Amino acid sequence: MAKSKNVVNAKKLSYISVPSQVINSLSSSSLQSLLVSPKRSSFFFVNKYSCRSPRVWLFALFLFGLVGMLRLGWNVNTLIPFSPYPNPCLQTQQNAHTIHDSSVVASNLGQSAQFWKQPDGMGYRPCLDFSREYRRASEAIVKDRSKYLLVVVSGGISQQRNQIVDAVVIARILGAALVVPILQVNVIWGDESEFSDIFDLAHFKTVLADDVRILSSLPSTHVMTRPVEERRTPLLVSPRWIRARYLKRINREGVLLLRGLDSRLSKDLPPDLQKLRCKVAFQALKFAPPILELGNKLAQRMQSKGPYLALHLRMEKDVWVRSGCSPGLSKEYDELIQDERRRRPELLTSKSNMTYHERKLAGLCPLNAFEVTRLLKALGAPRSARIYWAGGQPLGGKETLSPLTREFPHFYSKDDLALPGELEPFAKKASFMAAIDFIVSEKSDVFMPSHGGNMGHALQGQRAFSGHKKYITPNKRHMLPYFLNSSMPEAEFNSIIKELHHESLGQPELRASKAGRDVTKYPVPECMCSNAHSHSI
Repeated sequence: MAKSKNVVNAKKLSYISVPSQVINSLSSSSLQSLLVSPKRSSFFFVNKYSCRSPRVWLFALFLFGLVGMLRLGWNVNTLIPFSPYPNPCLQTQQNAHTIHDSSVVASNLGQSAQFWKQPDGMGYRPCLDFSREYRRASEAIVKDRSKYLLVVVSGGISQQRNQIVDAVVIARILGAALVVPILQVNVIWGDESEFSDIFDLAHFKTVLADDVRILSSLPSTHVMTRPVEERRTPLLVSPRWIRARYLKRINREGVLLLRGLDSRLSKDLPPDLQKLRCKVAFQALKFAPPILELGNKLAQRMQSKGPYLALHLRMEKDVWVRSGCSPGLSKEYDELIQDERRRRPELLTSKSNMTYHERKLAGLCPLNAFEVTRLLKALGAPRSARIYWAGGQPLGGKETLSPLTREFPHFYSKDDLALPGELEPFAKKASFMAAIDFIVSEKSDVFMPSHGGNMGHALQGQRAFSGHKKYITPNKRHMLPYFLNSSMPEAEFNSIIKELHHESLGQPELRASKAGRDVTKYPVPECMCSNAHSHSI
């Protein structure tokens, strides 16, 4: 009997229901003491007889439900995501956060897309159809062997381009052959490059073969001829003035030498001569193959990860000196510029009677890095925008650009993009470096200069002729007062800046709407026409 009793007792098992949170908080020894409980200390016990009682089952179900309710209360946030029945309150909160986050993302994407959006070109395309009279006269001009025009062009590469354009037009007016222009040694950079080093000479000759005869040098019959030299051609002279002044002399002597052609020829010429200007600027003046090849490579590296912005930053020392403005970097740099200006007053280009503040408010000063950054952000440029920086070394070094690089970390120059050794052949030739900047800037999705200048003007015309690619012209005179208002909310500032620039994004603009505009900057309507009348070449 004793043995039978022990067997029965051995089969009795005790259970206790404990929440999982409590189990997790117990030590291993405490957990063992609960699992192996004394026989007589069990509060609840189950055997084959008690299982038959309905009261026991009801009590057990009650305890099970109670423990479940307690767990639900303790860990509701953990249980709900796995529940087949969503919590309407929590789901509403999650939906609200999702909608807000989505709207912010959509707004940012919308602003980014708007920044890269190209202006409406209004159907304008290049059309350089010359009149019948022009084409008839061309036959006699290109056959003439009695008159030759020599020209010496100066300045930076963009300034030289402008003078080469006018040299071709003057040769056409005089009916003379043009000897390849001589590039004057740049006194600032010491660049001794020749025309064929920078431009594709064979292409130049081929494109203009029906307009003006281009020679690499004077023929042997005229090598010993002493040319008639003209150093002081007045500004903005007309074709009639050119003929009256030079035609008899070149007919008599055979060779005419002109210097300093910058802005000497009128901006308002007969339609055929305006078209010739565009033909030279946009089609004949192509960079030499080595420059073009490297420039295209750098542009492709910028394009490899999407659209990019090109900035022409005019922050070099000579720009601050010539513009009569202060860089605003520090008192030391401001005094440095003022001392240089006092020492060389002839460098100040214009309006010397204006103070720095008057120049600034009139929009005559270059934008500094901080102002460029604020302008780009207000216009919707995304932080992820890839930016190509064109221009010379800024006064104060690259640290001057830190406001830009902090806001737009994807900031590159040709030195950053070039592989080791790629720039070495051009290292000491400023014209080559400027040409590379021109190519990468021209191929950008958006271009913006920090200040006016020959390169900016040339790119404005080139981008227009290429289909009115986006070109942002900072409205400095009207926007700077808002830059000075530190109490204006950012959203209001951004809205005002966008409104000030909504018509300054590279849309077609008629040259005739303002007297004295250069057709190579505003090629509509002389060199471009709408789809209805377009004859693209």
